[in-house]
Amino acid sequence: MAIIPSETLKDVEELFDRYTRTLPWPWPSGRAIAAGTMAEWNPRVDIVETDGAYEIQADIPGVRKEDLKVTIDHGVLTVQGERQQEKKEDSARMHRVERFYGHFSRSFTLPEDADTAGLQATAREGQLTVTVPRKGPAPSAEPTQVPIQ
Repeated sequence: MAIIPSETLKDVEELFDRYTRTLPWPWPSGRAIAAGTMAEWNPRVDIVETDGAYEIQADIPGVRKEDLKVTIDHGVLTVQGERQQEKKEDSARMHRVERFYGHFSRSFTLPEDADTAGLQATAREGQLTVTVPRKGPAPSAEPTQVPIQ
């Protein structure tokens, strides 16, 4: 009997992400998206946890700081923005258009120990970094013995 390694959840999520990135969203009603039309896009993100904070780093090349919006509502962090399409000369002929333009929105549910009051966001060189500090450790439910001096 051969042993077949099972796919991890991360492998399945990556496969699903690769497949769904090729699909237009919102779903068009029975029509395909023509080449060169505006399509919804979502920037890639990395989420990093350190001892003191959570950091969400999003790739947003070509998005101006003025076109970004970061909000927090009931423990859900939402990053929204828009990448404007550059105006081309009338005489220019486009041979290939692979970059996406238009609005984007990404939302992330924050853990319970996230301190949303200290949230900070910076945009620099095509990357948005949102830092959410972590609250201190919660009081232990276990009884602890206090030494007597």
